[in-house]
Amino acid sequence: MSSQNQDSFIEALAQAGDHEAFTLQDKAILQYAVKLTKTPADMGKLDVEVLRSRGLNDRAIHDVCAITAYFGFVNRIADGLGVELEPRFDAD
Repeated sequence: MSSQNQDSFIEALAQAGDHEAFTLQDKAILQYAVKLTKTPADMGKLDVEVLRSRGLNDRAIHDVCAITAYFGFVNRIADGLGVELEPRFDAD
């Protein structure tokens, strides 16, 4: 994905989860990640089946779950230890 396409995608993600830049697969992944983050106890087989119905195989589903969980874990560790973010370096 080019830098410009990546920037557009990030902007679409920031605007709303229902943007024309997102495929049905993208939307399913985002909905899964939000649910896993906000209400993990509510996750079930149906959540996995939705991803499967949008074309994700078991490996891809595992990766979505692992990345979402890891992101939450790392952020809670950083928040719990009071880690400050480094200033963002902008190459432009």
